[in-house]
Amino acid sequence: MGRCLLEEIQPQINRMDTDGRDGIHVMETERIIGCAFAVLNALGHGYHEKPYEEAIVVDFRHHGISFDQQARYPILYRDSKVGEYIPDLIVFGKVVVDAKTIDRITDHEVGRMLNYLRVTGLHLWINP
Repeated sequence: MGRCLLEEIQPQINRMDTDGRDGIHVMETERIIGCAFAVLNALGHGYHEKPYEEAIVVDFRHHGISFDQQARYPILYRDSKVGEYIPDLIVFGKVVVDAKTIDRITDHEVGRMLNYLRVTGLHLWINP
């Protein structure tokens, strides 16, 4: 999985707080990141994204965390469907969780995630 250092992701989380609230979904975020660290500590680095996603699902079930996996969201242009976004996980009905095996989060990923937040209508994205 990608690096999950709070110092690295906090600026992106703050920029993605689209409605100006401080501390958006703090308790939920802590639980999600805790599961992500447990998975990363157990599996280590080097796998493709899907095993990490599936392992996080196992941990979410173990901890009673509600989630939807691979939910579908239409991408619309002038009221016509022009594509589809399928996030890895929507957790607590509030947070997009997308497992990425990247070294760092770049402006390109931030731009994509802002679009994904717009499509889902949610306000927080986490790349564990």
